[in-house]
Amino acid sequence: MVCCLALAGCGSERQDENEPEGEFALQVVDASFPERQSTAQHATLRISVRNTDDRDLPNLAVTIRTTAPGGGEVASAFGTSSDDPRLADDDRPIWIVDKGPAGGESAYTDTWSTGRVFPGQTVALEWTLTAVRPGAYTIDYSVAPGLDGRAVAADGQRTTGSFDVEISADPVPARVGENGEVIRGGRD
Repeated sequence: MVCCLALAGCGSERQDENEPEGEFALQVVDASFPERQSTAQHATLRISVRNTDDRDLPNLAVTIRTTAPGGGEVASAFGTSSDDPRLADDDRPIWIVDKGPAGGESAYTDTWSTGRVFPGQTVALEWTLTAVRPGAYTIDYSVAPGLDGRAVAADGQRTTGSFDVEISADPVPARVGENGEVIRGGRD
């Protein structure tokens, strides 16, 4: 039993281990996400962050939260909550994450981290998402120089933003082309 417990901890390192304490200058330089979408449609959320400090950012972290009108906040980034007592899990997806930022996985369900960012470097993060629930939603995002709060953004930095998105239940127009490929959008 002791052997199993000792092996379970081998090789694991906390993502926030050795995070320096202090204020760091960073800035969101670009962010985009389509405001009109349809269910089953792919969309790309992009957030670009520049290190405007003269030191390395220890571990760039991006936290995303989604809210619906009258809906509560949930632990996952691209979902909302349901008050239906019959559900074992009240978290309901709004978007499915097809692909997150490369190397951005973290132990959090609403935060991605990219690691160290050098002075002057800009990091572009992309999420490829598929809308699965129609409605009006707001996605709020915030960036930080670290995961656990010891490294914080300096005052006056642009580190947050939001997108208002309307997902329609109408399908994306599509047809089958001559070679059997699916062509999305209107006719030629």
